[in-house]
Formats: sequence, structure tokens, C-alpha cells
Amino acid sequence: MSTLKSMYSTILGDHFPMEMTISFDGQSLVYRKKTWKIPQGDGSVDERGVRYGENPDQEAALYELVNGNLVLGDCAFIEPGNGLVSAITVEDMLQVGKHPGKINLTDIDNGLNILKYLMDRPAAVILKHNNPCGAAYGETLAHAFDRANRCDRIAAFGGAVVMSRACDKDTAELLAANYLEVVCAPDFEAGTLDILQKSKNLRIIKIAAIDRLAEFEKFRFVDFKSLIDGGIIVQQSAVNSIRTPADLKPAVAAWQGREYRCDRQPTEREIDDMLFGWAVEHGVTSNSVLYVKDGCTVGIGTGEQDRVGVAEIAVHKAYIKYADILCFDTYGIPYADLDLAVSRGKRDQTEKEAIDIQVRRDKGGIPGSVMISDAFFPFRDGADVGIRQGVSAILQAGGSMRDFETIEACNEAEPQVAMMFTGQRSFKH
Repeated sequence: MSTLKSMYSTILGDHFPMEMTISFDGQSLVYRKKTWKIPQGDGSVDERGVRYGENPDQEAALYELVNGNLVLGDCAFIEPGNGLVSAITVEDMLQVGKHPGKINLTDIDNGLNILKYLMDRPAAVILKHNNPCGAAYGETLAHAFDRANRCDRIAAFGGAVVMSRACDKDTAELLAANYLEVVCAPDFEAGTLDILQKSKNLRIIKIAAIDRLAEFEKFRFVDFKSLIDGGIIVQQSAVNSIRTPADLKPAVAAWQGREYRCDRQPTEREIDDMLFGWAVEHGVTSNSVLYVKDGCTVGIGTGEQDRVGVAEIAVHKAYIKYADILCFDTYGIPYADLDLAVSRGKRDQTEKEAIDIQVRRDKGGIPGSVMISDAFFPFRDGADVGIRQGVSAILQAGGSMRDFETIEACNEAEPQVAMMFTGQRSFKH
């Protein structure tokens, strides 16, 4: 075990070349490996690349696109000079903390992938293992981070935070009260580093180009998926085409000569949450279902094989996280600590029962939220999960042969549930 522990603190090194060229029938993209000359405690300077890959025994390298323009069909792919994560310099690492590894970098990248659709307001995304565990808009950046953190304090532990605005002192104080691996923002205001650098292992990264992140909505990149036999699947990167209320489509379906139409139309607030939730959905591993309310995630279900199962998991997670935040607000300790203390006879059982009763009464904070599904519901049972918990609206891709059943579920609900289609799915694997 001690050997494994030491692996996590070791920079593995790699044997990947400094330059890599990928050719597409006469068109070439040129990449340069990113290394950083990082000062050491003894005064020396060590030049290294990525700490290690997904695990400490996997060599890894980060490459930045530095040359070449690729056009395939009618798609012109992103050009050099638009670096974000791949362009991070030593100067951008305001505190190196632990040398960055592959997961740190991909967490930041996926945070940017979500934030690029949320740049109109202060927003924060907290990620863990390349999935968001909390995402929120806020009146201020501090408000946005606090809301995102309260979505799931448990998963946020050791997470990466990516923010749409320069970090100010109020936000820095909230960040410093949590154990985090990475904090990333377009800038850090005077005095914030003094607060954040109290955590010596925290990676503090400035990416100034976040200020123009909205431009990346229109960029496509070549997405490589490597296979066990050494083969590669190449695809265009996904684009979110649901950006305004006009992009939403009415929930209408036909079955056996009859037209089915969702009776209730969404409110302005529900439409805002549909657009926010669909933006967050683009960074969540499929199959996924989200519950969002007032520009903030309530429950996030990720990576499941069946849609009704992931809808139930998102409910389960919402209940657990709601219990934890209620307990923390009431007693100043996590729910798990309260449960343990009760089981050991160190705290009164009624304290835990009070939390449990409120969670059940409030249904984990789900009532009034919008249910987001990254693809259609093949049966109504998935939508029924959210409806039983009190969602007020649903956004899904549409296109199932049984869409009429899901429309019936919304119309039969008391009160009725609004539903819209995207006409686009949002799978991410």
C-alpha cells in the first residue's frame, strides 16, 4: 500500500515524442508536446510533461495544436491559436500544487465544454472524474460557486472547479473552505491568491481565454476514440444546437392515426432551466438524466445502461445530497457523520430522524425542477420517475415510437407537466 501511495506523488515521465503529425489525405495537423519548467524547492528547475495518465502506471502526454488547417466536407475544424487547456504555461500555473495529471486536465476541459454555453452570467462547474457534480448560475461568482457546491458537497470533495468570471475575494473564501484539487478561472483578483495558496497542494490555474469561451460554441475538433486493437474511430465533436427558446420543439407525436400533444406549455423559468440543463447535459456521460431548478443542478445521474434506472439514480442522489446539506446547515457536520454518531450512541436518534423526515417531505428538493434526458424515453416509465417526484417540466430529445405514452404521462399528471423536445440527442461516452 505504501508503494501505491508513493506512486501518486511521483511524476512518471513519458517517452512520447515532442512533435506529432496526423495526416488526413494530404492535410496535416501538427501537435507539440506540452512540458513545463517548474522550479523545485531546492532551487533547481525540472522540465516535465503530464504527471501520469488515468492511473499512476500509465505514461501520458499533452499536445497542443500548433499548425495545420483541416477541412473535411463542409466542416472546417478548429485552427491553431485557440489553445485553452493545451496552452497552459508555467506562468498560468499560479500555484502548481501537485504536478498536473491527465484527469486534472480533462476535468478542466470538460468544465470549459459546459461553461462555453453559460458565459452570459456568472457560472461555476465542479467536476469529478470528468463529470459535473454541481453546476450553477449565480447573481455573483461566489453565489454561483456556493450553489454548485451545495448541489453535492460530497462529490465536490477533491474536485476541480472551473468558473466563468475572474475569482474575487468572496469566491476565494468559499473555495478555501473546501478541499479541492484544481481551481481554474480567467483571472484572479488581488488578494485572492493569498487566500487560496493556504492549501499548498491546490492547483491554481489561470486561463485568460475563458473570457472568449463563448466563441468556442462554433468550433469543431477532431475527436479520436482509440480501440483495444490499436484502431481508431474518428468523429466530429458534438455541437449543442439548443441555445434559445426558439430551438425547442413542441412535444407532439402520432400513434395509430391519432395526434398526441402536451397540453401545458413551459413557463419562462422552465424554459431557462431547459436551456441551462441541456448545456450541462453536454458534459455528462450517457445514459444520463438531470434534475435542474432555477439555474442549478439538483440531481445528476450519469453513465447508466437504462434510462429509467438513471432517472431513479438521479433521484437517489438528490435525496442523499439534500440530506447532507440539511445536516450540514443544521448541525455543522456531514449526514454520514451524524449517522455514524447515532449508530454509536453518541448522538440522539431524533436528530437523524428529523433530517430524514424533511428529506422525504421535500422529496430531495426535486419538486418544481426540470427533468433533462440526453435522449428519448423509450417508455414512459423513465418520465414517470420524475413526475412522481414532482418535476414541473421535462426536456428530452423526442423521436421514440412511444413518445405518445410520455406525452400522456405529462397530461395525466396532477398538476400537469410541460414537456418540450430538442430533436437532438446529447450522448457522450
